[in-house]
Amino acid sequence: MARASVDSAQVILMDRYRLRSPEDAFTLLRSASQHFNIKLHTVAELVARIAGPDIQDGLWFPRRPRTAAPALPGLGVARDGQQSHSAVLKAGLHRVLHITDTGMGNVQLVGNGMLRLEKHTGLNREFTDFFAFVHDAGTACAQAARQRQQVTVKNVESADVFDEDSRHAILQAGSRAAHSLPLIGRAGQVLGIISSHHEKTLRGFSQTQLTALAATGAAVGRWLHWHRQTVVLDALEHLHAQATGTNGKGPDRPQ
Repeated sequence: MARASVDSAQVILMDRYRLRSPEDAFTLLRSASQHFNIKLHTVAELVARIAGPDIQDGLWFPRRPRTAAPALPGLGVARDGQQSHSAVLKAGLHRVLHITDTGMGNVQLVGNGMLRLEKHTGLNREFTDFFAFVHDAGTACAQAARQRQQVTVKNVESADVFDEDSRHAILQAGSRAAHSLPLIGRAGQVLGIISSHHEKTLRGFSQTQLTALAATGAAVGRWLHWHRQTVVLDALEHLHAQATGTNGKGPDRPQ
């Protein structure tokens, strides 16, 4: 799936910038990905989805507002990691697992109408392969995304929310209960899910725990919204500048 998005982006870039080969287009994608620490498939998907720039213009997104990264209270992200997608997702996952008192969990992000697995800990290969992409409603994470609210599964074995294939993938990983937390963006949209998995069935969580989880979901969601509107668009500006030779007009690399 990631390969297909890269192939599509290469075709678009070759046509847009009159490039000589797919390799030249791939070099542009890779440069933007590495320069701004964004996954290659993410850059490719945006090239395919977002309307292209005026080739004569020095900037792809002229006059867009720039804001500082939002605060991440309680996540313990070092100052030099506050613009790092990987560092923030890792800190968000760690915070959720601390609140829910478990060592198993994962982060999924919304993209192209599905949930894509981005980070995980304590879960085996069969689990991560099965949940690499979640398309349908047969899971707690999909329900949390659809309903925009936290979903607690006290007993995976008997819960109605799972289809049988999903249930098997979770149980074989040693999880008997789960909790899915939506990451809510500034406009109220769900940008991702952080899920915790538990070796024993659950009675539920206290109101204090649920409130702390909601605060974490809101903080990470606001940051993801900012990242998409700032760092990700900076990466596309960088690509455009590289392709048109207007390097001096593009944004600086985040520190």
